[in-house]
Amino acid sequence: MSVRELVVLGTASQVPTRHRNHNGYLLRWDGEGILFDPGEGTQRQMTYAGVAAHDLTRICVTHFHGDHSLGLAGVIQRINLDRVPHPVTAHYPASGRHFFERLRYSTAYRETVRIIEEPVHADGQVLADGREFRLEARQLSHPVESFGYRLVEPDGRRMLPERLAAYGIGGPDIARLREAGSLATAAHGTVTLDQVSTVRRGQRFAFVMDTRMCEGVPALADGCDLLVIESTFLDEAAGLAEEYGHLTAGQAARVAAEAGVRHLVLTHFSQRYGDPAAFEREARAAGYAGDLTIAADLDRVPLPKRR
Repeated sequence: MSVRELVVLGTASQVPTRHRNHNGYLLRWDGEGILFDPGEGTQRQMTYAGVAAHDLTRICVTHFHGDHSLGLAGVIQRINLDRVPHPVTAHYPASGRHFFERLRYSTAYRETVRIIEEPVHADGQVLADGREFRLEARQLSHPVESFGYRLVEPDGRRMLPERLAAYGIGGPDIARLREAGSLATAAHGTVTLDQVSTVRRGQRFAFVMDTRMCEGVPALADGCDLLVIESTFLDEAAGLAEEYGHLTAGQAARVAAEAGVRHLVLTHFSQRYGDPAAFEREARAAGYAGDLTIAADLDRVPLPKRR
């Protein structure tokens, strides 16, 4: 049975707290397991969440600040220790290749698994079409080079039983019509796929970490079913957020509302805040009316069902 859900491993920003680990987020997407921004302690959080190294097929790092990448060393060594039976691909900003290499080989261990490095050099597609989804990256605005990631499932078709019946199409002919795009019938001539089906929009997911407002943020969020986005500060500290390259809860919520996001997940909270309800209040006050999760460590958030 296919599963599409977000497993939250950590939700702190630069300083972890008693209740919030450094960043870490696993997206389960059918047979793929994409680990985003494994900060310090991710390997242990995976154990708490019931996530195995075997579940990981891809690692995406937005940037090389410690709270988003110091867990790489342990995760990569665990992948090798557990002899994961498939290659694992790693995406990260190309300018940080030396950081990735240092973390990957920070200590001695036996390499048993192929880690494929595919650094991100610029905006664009980092995983080609032709699979279950395409993976895109957009540059963000932070003191070090940072990229957000966006996963887009190709649109499909939903066959309409009443239309098929009206044209007398059934059985194996449905598969032939779907594959060829049209079907010659004795009673109705050539019937096209558009006449008996409708577009089933593919699902979309985006992951936006440390950034001030920039063009990349709404581009990543556009039309997402699930958006995971940092909200380090509340609006009262907007000046501080801008200075250090971060978003506020209000800014993140306004982007989500304008982009038509169906489910918004706020995370990456500064240690100065103890009341997560304040982030919910600010997001609602900013005009976001969709499903909202103020992330807590070990939360599981399913992707919304297709409309």
